[in-house]
Amino acid sequence: MENLTAFILLLEQSILILMSKVYSIKTTQYIPTDIATAWNFFSKPNNLKTITPAHLGFEIISKNHGPEMYAGQIIEYTVKPILGIPWYWMTEITHVVQQKYFVDEQLFGPYSLWHHQHHFKTVKNGVEMTDIVHYKIPLAFLGDIANTLMVKKQLKAIFNYRFAAVENLFGKWDSVPANFSGILLS
Repeated sequence: MENLTAFILLLEQSILILMSKVYSIKTTQYIPTDIATAWNFFSKPNNLKTITPAHLGFEIISKNHGPEMYAGQIIEYTVKPILGIPWYWMTEITHVVQQKYFVDEQLFGPYSLWHHQHHFKTVKNGVEMTDIVHYKIPLAFLGDIANTLMVKKQLKAIFNYRFAAVENLFGKWDSVPANFSGILLS
């Protein structure tokens, strides 16, 4: 029995070594607009292309996703993150609380896990928008290496682009709060 227990523990440890980690990103941006205007823009799937870098070749390819966001909504995209090669990506909007938050989760695509929370909160002079992403890359430890060499940097660049695009659309926040965190990667 001890040999079986030792074997199971060794097997569990081997599996953990081969599995890639779950990573997270948290971004916060202050937008000088009201909650209704912010929600109206960010809750419309077709606006995502506006805040995505052009070099990624982002295109919504689903035909029946509808103009307004709702729980259960399926949205299909193509994106070209590496060498211009198109990747298919399908997400589901799993949760929506009007003017507070929504969540999209990848059903098929480049990640083995993609869970993206979009939070909106009214603050003095505007809206605080916070994104929290948990993601995991396939290919076990090779995914960890890819994250270190490329994926983490690419995601940070995408969120930096988005930050600037949102400022261009809504204006720049005059005074950033003392506790402003910007983009955190872990």
